[in-house]
Amino acid sequence: MNISDMVSAGPWAQRELLERGDITSRQLVEATLEALTRTQQRLNSCVALYDTSALDAADEADRRRAAGETAPLLGIPIAIKDDTDIAGVVTSWGSRAMTRPAAADADLITRIREAGMILVAKTTLPELAICGFTETRAFGVTRNPHNRAFTPGGSSGGSAASVADGAVGIATGTDGAGSIRIPAACCGLVGFKPTHGTMPSSGGWHGLSTQGCLTRKVIDSALYLDTFGSFGGSLVEASQTEPAALRIGIDLHPFPASVPLEVDPRVVGAVAGVGDILTGLGHDVRTVRVRYGTAAQAMTARYLAGIRDVAAGTDDPKMLEKRTRQIARLGKPFGARAIARAREAGRKFGETLLEDLGIDVLLTPTMSGPAVRVGFWEGKGGLRTVLGMGRYYAFTPAWNHTGQPAVSLPAGITEEEGLPLAIQLIAARGDDARLMGLAGQYERALGARTKV
Repeated sequence: MNISDMVSAGPWAQRELLERGDITSRQLVEATLEALTRTQQRLNSCVALYDTSALDAADEADRRRAAGETAPLLGIPIAIKDDTDIAGVVTSWGSRAMTRPAAADADLITRIREAGMILVAKTTLPELAICGFTETRAFGVTRNPHNRAFTPGGSSGGSAASVADGAVGIATGTDGAGSIRIPAACCGLVGFKPTHGTMPSSGGWHGLSTQGCLTRKVIDSALYLDTFGSFGGSLVEASQTEPAALRIGIDLHPFPASVPLEVDPRVVGAVAGVGDILTGLGHDVRTVRVRYGTAAQAMTARYLAGIRDVAAGTDDPKMLEKRTRQIARLGKPFGARAIARAREAGRKFGETLLEDLGIDVLLTPTMSGPAVRVGFWEGKGGLRTVLGMGRYYAFTPAWNHTGQPAVSLPAGITEEEGLPLAIQLIAARGDDARLMGLAGQYERALGARTKV
């Protein structure tokens, strides 16, 4: 394996390389920083690279390994989405409105340091993590490595672009309405949103948002989530184990947060193809219809109130982009009682949803189509942007509202633009291991097909 392959290999393979002594952490971090520098020039996926501190941390990881430590992620590089506090560094949230350095590490960063992972970069995101595209006045446009004319998605766009371009094996992401799964879909990655309450430094936007990561392989996501989350069982073991036959329901009807958009025929075909693969693996695949009722209105109240609160908490709200200020104003009507009712409605809606449908897992598109072009929402005001995203990214927000685990997985490439297609799998709350098991099984089956 050459050094470029080692950089992009992901934590699972990198751990084996480090344990065998095929590479040191310093060598891996040096190569990762070089790769990130090249990707930054092409895609603008980072707001900062941490050359000196990363190399110092790599040397310390090598000393710890030489002393006999065997922590699973010791010495492995990771990029951090710029909505997570690192002590002494401004957490910009993609905005000029944030100016003060963080007083302390976020809980997740503390855990990452303790595990011996190496912080190599902070990655770009749309202002206040609002949008499904990564374009800001503060840091410019982040581009998709598959086709630079298109977005890598958002809000974890910089993390996804960096991983998809092979510049780092793993990057953190947060997901409040699809912000891990949308970039994963745009960039052809694995984007696993765990059950809410399982990961540290989660809970923003009135309980909608949770921490996770972007990786190329299912087992890499499983390893990261196992290390820092609480799941009552091994996700790594689940990802490598063939699951029992499951009842899987396909639904192509979007979450009605806005006027529905017709799903791209290529996405419809991708979902059908995955259904065929899962049927061939012994699962009972059928068509179902989720009845969302008033769930979209309740979820929207939490989303808009969350943006309003984050905007009000910036260091200089007057420096926010005009569109951000407009979206924040949309959250003004929602008081504490309305938010509490909305949170309870989300919990109740998801409690027996799959059971009532007679299924174990739901299969949907991740997005209504492949990645949109850079500038697709340029010049549109706050309301038009929110409504437009509600149409295009209509398959992800419901599962933030319910708190259920959901994963976006690659499902092909478009012939015209060379852009990834993706599907989404959703399980019941707390059923992360079964969802990870199905994701791993699908990934192996897809890989076997590709090799033929």
